Amino acid sequence: MSTEQMLKEQIIQKAWEDESFKKSLLADPKSALKEAFDVDIPDEIEVIAVEETPSRYYLVIPQPPAEEKEAQVMAEMW
Repeated sequence: MSTEQMLKEQIIQKAWEDESFKKSLLADPKSALKEAFDVDIPDEIEVIAVEETPSRYYLVIPQPPAEEKEAQVMAEMW
């Protein structure tokens, strides 16, 4: 499992267990991640957090393989 995937799982677990963190994550993801995980995300990176519901499911399409290097740089920040 990649570092990025492990961090995503930790974020989701914390959001499930900590309603205050979840609200912060949904309102201001960068600040919530900085406070909870001490992660600094550069200004040019946008982070959007959304919450699924029983009637709404989000399908995230990953970057094409050619952009993997950029994704790896992002993952290393975590």
